[in-house]
Amino acid sequence: MEALSANPIPAPSGRLLFEAVVAPHRSLSRRGVVTLIACMAAGSLTVTSLMFLLGAWPVIGFNGADITLAAFLLWLNVRAARARELVTLTDTALKITRTDIHGKKSSFSIQPYWLRVSLEERNGTVPKLLITARGRRYEIARQLGEDPKRDLAAALSRALQQWRNPVFDNPQLRD
Repeated sequence: MEALSANPIPAPSGRLLFEAVVAPHRSLSRRGVVTLIACMAAGSLTVTSLMFLLGAWPVIGFNGADITLAAFLLWLNVRAARARELVTLTDTALKITRTDIHGKKSSFSIQPYWLRVSLEERNGTVPKLLITARGRRYEIARQLGEDPKRDLAAALSRALQQWRNPVFDNPQLRD
């Protein structure tokens, strides 16, 4: 899972049981984006120079506008990759901490006693991953695709199941 890392951890009371960091998938790093913009600018400079030599000098402005727009859109894409979501489950709470593209953090907690994890299937789109507790519904992992979202739902459900049905190791009951 590239955009998702989940770590179910068997733990004693009051400790971390599950933690997942949800981040949007980006195929290019910052260095890759800079390299792509440099290649686009070099190609545009070649075409612009050729057009200038042929006397089609108005093309220069349009090529400059194209490169500027492409660089701006790639910058917005890189900036959007800053968004994160941290899902942590302990014995006392499920805490969701969201960090937006500006670095602002917001978080909320839900008691795990009433917690239910579900996927709301919608025709033709990625299902919604919902956590429900006491009549309130919260959508998490909006930026994930279908498979990573299903993996997160299964991992969180497994961690809740293990927390609700603990396996005790009693040495007196061993064979």
